[in-house]
Amino acid sequence: MASPYWPAGSAVTIAPDFERVRLALKAQEPDRVPLVDLFHDLAVKEAFLGRPIRGAKDDIAFHIHAGYDYYTFGFQYEEIINAYSGIGMPSSGPASPLYGLSGPRHWLPERGGRVATREAFEAFPWPEPGRSRVLAMANVFDNVTAGEAVRQTQAHLPASMALIVQTDGIFERFTKLMGLETFCYLLADDPALVAEMFKVGGQLAVGLFETMARQPRVGAFWLADDLAFASGPLFSPAIMRRHLFPWYRKVVEIAHGAGCPILFHSDGNLLPILDDLIDIGFDALQPIEPKAMDIEALKTRYGDRLCLVGNLDLGSTLTLGTPDDVRREVWERIRAVAPGGGYCVGSSNSVTNYVPLENFRAMVEATFAYGHYPIQA
Repeated sequence: MASPYWPAGSAVTIAPDFERVRLALKAQEPDRVPLVDLFHDLAVKEAFLGRPIRGAKDDIAFHIHAGYDYYTFGFQYEEIINAYSGIGMPSSGPASPLYGLSGPRHWLPERGGRVATREAFEAFPWPEPGRSRVLAMANVFDNVTAGEAVRQTQAHLPASMALIVQTDGIFERFTKLMGLETFCYLLADDPALVAEMFKVGGQLAVGLFETMARQPRVGAFWLADDLAFASGPLFSPAIMRRHLFPWYRKVVEIAHGAGCPILFHSDGNLLPILDDLIDIGFDALQPIEPKAMDIEALKTRYGDRLCLVGNLDLGSTLTLGTPDDVRREVWERIRAVAPGGGYCVGSSNSVTNYVPLENFRAMVEATFAYGHYPIQA
């Protein structure tokens, strides 16, 4: 169907179909390369629509008219959401000059946090999996349970679309609460506490995924757990294999048991652990950070087993380039990575509020223009 958000003659035609995403996530060829991103900052969505987003109806309208085949939002335990609030450290610059946002951006502290000692860990009111309230994290919902968010969404979600439900991961949850530097010291100073930390985090993740799996209209799952720098893993892969990956395997089993593919998000260079992640059963990897991994090399080595998502450069092209630069990079990725299936266009992290709207629009339109199968190289 035509969309009022695209001019006459645009390549963008609105026909959302989650089957397109499902096939791509299973490393197959759909009719067209889908668009998939971890999230879009609110300012970008409102600028695209030209109006405030005041609920699920508006947010879903953005996803439909921006060319997406799914609607995504995150879930988290109420206690964890409360603990996250207020721990960010302000930077010196404004949140987004592009969109007129005032105030500084906030960054997680690397040193210390609310659970920086064994005493704090033991005193923290950890949620009880399966019993604690699970809230929707999307900025269009306010203190709404997961089930209520899904009910609000269903009223406006076309039958051809599905939900991708997402939560932050086991390691990332603790580095937000502890601080990465604290975690690294604990690896040497109190390895027993590290083991307890992973056990608690794993149990919480399993509980979240079990809750998500009971929700209707869920088409895929997404675990976001940053594990790497651009140069390699943040900590020893041996520790990951001992304490973290067994829990990953459990959440993947829950997703697959619900008949759903599952994506894994991590920035950085994952090559030392990528075979582990594939063996665990993740279906897709996002965002393939350009300075950390070569997406064409990954396609050659893993393309028959893993869907690759993203890779459009958030450090330069999407943020500092022109719309023509963006279109060129979309074409290059589609030409090199899409043949044979298993590729979704997206940013190398998320569509942040420092991505110019015209560049975001160029990414969408180029995907529609160049992404129809068979790819014409």
